[in-house]
Amino acid sequence: MEPTILVTGGAGFIGVNYVKALVSASPAPRVVVLDALTYAGCLASLSDEIASGTVVFVRGDIADSGLVASLLRRERPAYIVNFAAESHVDRSIADPRPFIDTNIVGTQNLLEQARRWRDGQIAAGDEPTLKRFVQISTDEVYGHLAIDRPEGFRLSAELGRSLGRAEAPLAYGTESFSESTPLNPSSPYSASKASADMIALAYARTFAMPVCVTRCSNNYGPYHFPEKLIPLVINNILEGRAIPVYGAGENVRDWLHVDDHVRAIEAVRLGGADGEVYNIGGFNERRNIDIVRRLIDTVRRLVESDARYRELAAISPEKMDYNLISYVADRAAHDLRYAIDSSKLMERTGWRPEVDFDNGLERTVRWYLDKRGWVKDITDGDYRDYYRRMYGGE
Repeated sequence: MEPTILVTGGAGFIGVNYVKALVSASPAPRVVVLDALTYAGCLASLSDEIASGTVVFVRGDIADSGLVASLLRRERPAYIVNFAAESHVDRSIADPRPFIDTNIVGTQNLLEQARRWRDGQIAAGDEPTLKRFVQISTDEVYGHLAIDRPEGFRLSAELGRSLGRAEAPLAYGTESFSESTPLNPSSPYSASKASADMIALAYARTFAMPVCVTRCSNNYGPYHFPEKLIPLVINNILEGRAIPVYGAGENVRDWLHVDDHVRAIEAVRLGGADGEVYNIGGFNERRNIDIVRRLIDTVRRLVESDARYRELAAISPEKMDYNLISYVADRAAHDLRYAIDSSKLMERTGWRPEVDFDNGLERTVRWYLDKRGWVKDITDGDYRDYYRRMYGGE
């Protein structure tokens, strides 16, 4: 019998992609999804899996002690993978409280209920069912790095070869985050995630819980909520709306395709060591403004070449140009640069990022073009109200 995996926050961006990968495996584990379906959760993204019975869905909050305790007793998961989190920096600046409630209190409750359930099994003379608790986190807990090479430079050719790339990865600074980098979060969001990480690791040390923590760089790919940079830009281009860019757009992020992230999580779930942290990066540093320009060029080219896509656009391809870019006041405490050193995970599990960035970005654009119905359904009144508050206009 295949093991049961409890995926909390499984209706969000990365969670959905992770669940879809699990159920497409052969043999597939039994998957139970617990999600509160707050603003970024989209149950429709898992409709096929739920309808076929390959996914059991439970709506609820990880901070609900009774719900979590009963769910663990009933489903007896061998693995818990915790994606459940409030996750957008801007929202955390506008209202930090939900981030404290979910990311800190909720994570602690999930860990505590898992510990009590495991200890109850031991007290009854049974073998503990729980093999691994994976806490999904972010590189934002480290704070930010300097952009000391603003012109960009290539990392070592040896690294490029190890990644199977024709060129060495591009970087904008000489430092990167390792697992030993001190935590120095800048926003309420990243502070809440750093706190959750520390609680999870404390449960590993104090209670011998089989916990691993993963910290990823910026993800991109399908099913991403449209408030995030890449889907927001694609959506605004198609609708002929201004594209808001913070400051001068020179902040640098390391981009990781969600498929590579999912494979990394599986490598940790199956091969990680208790109490360890694993960084997961894509070795794809890009300035925000360069991402925006690349997306404008890509959307315009695809709309020009395909009549199906031209019907989706509110403006002609000729108007899809850099004039859509609107520089707005910079975000408070905006981190300058993120760059992840994934060598620990690579050396210990054999994982490597495999998705070519240019190819992955075009695949992502095509997905959002092909799934306009999904985008329209998720960008309902609540999202539009939020957009007006953040950037003004419609």
